[in-house]
Amino acid sequence: MNSKKRSLVAYFSCSGVTRRVAQELAAAADADLYEIRPEIPYTPADLDWTDPNSRSSREMNNKSFRPPIVGDIPDLKPYDTLFIGFPIWWYVAPTIINTFLEACKLEGKTIVPFATSGGSGFGNTVAELQVSCPASVVWKEGKLLNGQVSADLLKNWLATL
Repeated sequence: MNSKKRSLVAYFSCSGVTRRVAQELAAAADADLYEIRPEIPYTPADLDWTDPNSRSSREMNNKSFRPPIVGDIPDLKPYDTLFIGFPIWWYVAPTIINTFLEACKLEGKTIVPFATSGGSGFGNTVAELQVSCPASVVWKEGKLLNGQVSADLLKNWLATL
């Protein structure tokens, strides 16, 4: 990674929607990119929110569950800001985001969440993620980035941070 960069965009995506937005955000912010990948990839059946026995339903009903991540966790020393992206599940971030945050050294970092959603808002997302971070983390207001996200929209949002 380029040590001159000051921001990292880390994201979790099952269907590719959040991946596309994360790539566009990384380009607009001139940031590095990191994909949070589950040790066991999610299948369409795992993601069936209408099935109370689906993997995602079981995980989201147990807020202490931390799905394992595959691969090395990035060294965050060179970064001041971490953009963290995910799809909204049950009005919050999937618990794999907690897994990632708890594995990182986040002291003194600024975290900016962004999400994609089929219709849900952020709900209690930040409150549920803050429990996985040290008190020294500064949280900025997150943004839902649905549909076609233009470079201008991203640059305008970034200018407000």
